[in-house]
Amino acid sequence: MNTTSPSSTSLAPGLRAAWNGAADWLGRLIGPSVLSIVARISMASVFLQSGRTKVDGWHVTDSAVYLFREEYKLPLLSPEVAAHLAAYAEHLFPLLLLLGLFTRLSALALLGMTSVIEIFVYPEAWPTHLTWAGLLLYLVARGAGSVSLDRMFGIK
Repeated sequence: MNTTSPSSTSLAPGLRAAWNGAADWLGRLIGPSVLSIVARISMASVFLQSGRTKVDGWHVTDSAVYLFREEYKLPLLSPEVAAHLAAYAEHLFPLLLLLGLFTRLSALALLGMTSVIEIFVYPEAWPTHLTWAGLLLYLVARGAGSVSLDRMFGIK
């Protein structure tokens, strides 16, 4: 015995078609370039804000070195070297992301930093780091989008 009524089976294809039409429209409206711009600005703001806490003017602060010595304790690098590298990277790569210049390289560098932070510094913050990784992986895979210096210079 058929338990579905004729009206419920004919409604589903109409609903599905409406839903799919709305999804297609949203895909065209948003598009990869908008996603890239949002990802670039989002990740640049996260890392640039972090970088700003490590410097006073043009100098890496003693408190940044102290954090790398006492809290972060990265292997293989002295706290002084690690603090300087982090401060430089957290200024350079976000700037490049904002400009959309060498976007894939910058996203890879920040993805590497995210991995170091997750593994060695704040492993309990994996939900945040996974969010960053998702945005950075999108940029690595798709690039800066049409509104970028990469596009202007023909850089993939």
